[in-house]
Amino acid sequence: MPPIDESQIRVILLDIEGTTTPVDFVYQTLFPYANRKLESFLREHSQDPEIQSLIQDLRTQHEVDGRNGLEPPGWLDNTEEARLCSSVVYSQWLIARDSKCTPLKSLQGKIWQEGFMSGELRGEVFPDVPMAFERWRRQKRIICIYSSGSVLAQQLLFRTTSSGDLTPYISAFFDTGVGAKTEGESYKKIAASFSHAPHLFFFVSDAVKEIRAAQSVGMQAILCERDSRASSSPTTGGVIRSFDAVLPD
Repeated sequence: MPPIDESQIRVILLDIEGTTTPVDFVYQTLFPYANRKLESFLREHSQDPEIQSLIQDLRTQHEVDGRNGLEPPGWLDNTEEARLCSSVVYSQWLIARDSKCTPLKSLQGKIWQEGFMSGELRGEVFPDVPMAFERWRRQKRIICIYSSGSVLAQQLLFRTTSSGDLTPYISAFFDTGVGAKTEGESYKKIAASFSHAPHLFFFVSDAVKEIRAAQSVGMQAILCERDSRASSSPTTGGVIRSFDAVLPD
């Protein structure tokens, strides 16, 4: 990997889980919350056209998983109650598999929205994140987020941190609507949305496959390992442990 050319960086593109936000917050707070609230949320909103559409998207994904031999739990459509129960069980199965499928992420985002609005949930970021956002804004660089979680979920997380609302620092949010994070084409689409060449972007993530995907289309990128015990891949180039090392003044 060529050395990072800081003078070329116009846009800083950030992953969330393990990069801006502790992994434990996602797996020990957000996912269990969505799992607990799934059934009550679907029952309460089962007549909403948007939720009905999401359930249909889940049904379609269920068929894909079945064809791919993943053996998802059975799905019954013979009554409205059976369909709702099937949606709950299948969604919980997807959560347990850490699925990145878009309808699940959209559904989780809507459940988390109620949790954030009620105060049951609050966003969490590493302590160096707000300071880095302020520093990068002084440098007149654009900050964007790319996560498997829905855009709604991303916005809620950054809006409700203990450091206050961080969304004014963020120019754009991207989710799996642009494609999987392990595919180079997704990063091409993000670059195109700004009409910027990929080399003007600097992507930071804790996932080696995502770093390689971004690099494959010409983005500059670096691996973020918040856990000092982690072992980085020597083929990805540099590694950072905090945002203090990213484009310092």
